[in-house]
Amino acid sequence: MKKIIKFSGIDCANCCQKLENKLKKIEGIKEIQLSFATSKMLLECEDSDYDKVINDIVEVSKKVEKDAKFLI
Repeated sequence: MKKIIKFSGIDCANCCQKLENKLKKIEGIKEIQLSFATSKMLLECEDSDYDKVINDIVEVSKKVEKDAKFLI
């Protein structure tokens, strides 16, 4: 499954890249790309892993960029 998810609360492209690098390490993610310019995240994972992956994304984001919010 591929999904595009809007996000907010990331203040610069460097912070966006830092978060993307951490999110790439989450088990179950096939592909993930964050775009600071569009405030969108491209996520690819198996349908069966989606809920776990989203929960992990939120948890990692709280640690790396505490103001990041994903509009799921």
